[in-house]
Amino acid sequence: MKPLLSVLLLCVLVSLAGCQQKMADQPSYRPLQPSAFFSNGKSAQPLPNGAVAREWVLTDSPLLSGLKAEFRKQPPAPADAKAAKAAPPPDSPSSPDRFVAAFPFQPTRDDLNRGQERFTIYCAVCHDPVGTGRGKIVERGYIKPPNYHSDNSRGFGRYGIQIPLRDVPVGYLFEVITRGYGAMPRYGPQIEPRDRWRIVAYVRALQLSQHADLGKLPDAMRKQAERALGGKP
Repeated sequence: MKPLLSVLLLCVLVSLAGCQQKMADQPSYRPLQPSAFFSNGKSAQPLPNGAVAREWVLTDSPLLSGLKAEFRKQPPAPADAKAAKAAPPPDSPSSPDRFVAAFPFQPTRDDLNRGQERFTIYCAVCHDPVGTGRGKIVERGYIKPPNYHSDNSRGFGRYGIQIPLRDVPVGYLFEVITRGYGAMPRYGPQIEPRDRWRIVAYVRALQLSQHADLGKLPDAMRKQAERALGGKP
């Protein structure tokens, strides 16, 4: 019986230890609370020289924004309060002219392969592998995203501009990945800028695959495509 009693006593002691309020009594500091640990007596220490917040943009490069140079800086607010309230934010999709139409680097086949990998990880669950918006999460009730190949941009549509997603500037696709839109969360913190551009390049490849001009394909690929289509245009 003694071994059994010892085990029971140990269980009781462990359970009593778990009832303590250690989680409620956090050792973390409150804002501006003094501290005896640091020589200056402050719990909130100044940032070291050269420290930069991970999402601060310190360059005007379109690699980090997808916007044209004239829209990468915050314009002065209109003097009229009503006009200021009605004015769209500088990075809003109020016009395709705000976004760059060319990639900030020349994508290679390796970039497309990387873009496909990142797309499969982050995007296909909603957009599905070919971009028609029938991903596994959508099958389970999540809001259906637009079809890359046939639907118009919802962002531009909010400003009365009807433009197919396959015709939007690449900078707009980058911006939506970065900041999100509607039910789509932002992926700027999860995906580094160059990989976001690689995803955009892969999306463009998907769109081209569904709207390719047979006359522009090499002869061998054109004949193969015509056979697959059964001679139909």
